[in-house]
Amino acid sequence: MNPTIERRDIGRRVLLGLTLAGAAWLPLAAQAQGKSIVMASTTSTEQSGLFAHLLPEFKKATRIDVRVVAQGTGQALDMGRRGDADILFVHDQVAEEKFVADGFGIERKPVMYNDFVIIGPRTDPTGIKGKDVVQGMKKLGAGNAAFISRGDKSGTNAAELRYWKAAGIDGAAGKGTGYKECGCGMGPALNIAASANAYVMADRGTWLSFKNRADLAILVEGDKRLFNQYGVIVIDPAKHAHVKKDQAQAFADWVVSPPGQATIASYKINGAQLFFPNANSQ
Repeated sequence: MNPTIERRDIGRRVLLGLTLAGAAWLPLAAQAQGKSIVMASTTSTEQSGLFAHLLPEFKKATRIDVRVVAQGTGQALDMGRRGDADILFVHDQVAEEKFVADGFGIERKPVMYNDFVIIGPRTDPTGIKGKDVVQGMKKLGAGNAAFISRGDKSGTNAAELRYWKAAGIDGAAGKGTGYKECGCGMGPALNIAASANAYVMADRGTWLSFKNRADLAILVEGDKRLFNQYGVIVIDPAKHAHVKKDQAQAFADWVVSPPGQATIASYKINGAQLFFPNANSQ
């Protein structure tokens, strides 16, 4: 055979072999790249910066990507009911337990906690400063104080409404003329309060990471009723067969494991810890 023709023939065979080998790897590469889940979570976990700290460590351990949809807990639970998420990371324990009882989630696992705080003008014109959240809400309502509520069915909004109710205020009129609902996340609510010099309730984590504080300061804190627990729930594939149960379960297991809990504890801003792991406390 002509040496030139033979070299070309060998070249073609090598090229074909490489092409076939590459084709054999394609499903494996696609499988690795396809390891991802959708997490419906709260604006506080996202806007506090926790996920930017936490999720890279999870990916390092598992090679699973997590796409976060940050919204109020009520909206996150709705996503789970529709099967639009694989896992929830939220903070309204009563609603979470009902979600599982109704068959939408496999199990609720406690993960971490922080606390809520009432923030307002440093001069505190309504005089709410102290520890008692219920007394603070009574004064806000009676004083017609400018108060920005998230009004978005989030875990923070649900807690705020519980405090109003505990203060004997269960309707819009009792909250005073200064009460306004923004229908927005925690960061935007804080921005509105800062620009309006108004009162607002927030989780401590988002407040610690919030830069645009203007003349705002924490005025009510330390009441045990301000405790803010977060939980994780894998969506039940019996309701939605397309849910990526195994990959979602991998996150649920990792975030309550010693490495996951240590990663949460290590997230700090200016030396202040934002969330406190307590996976084994309940």
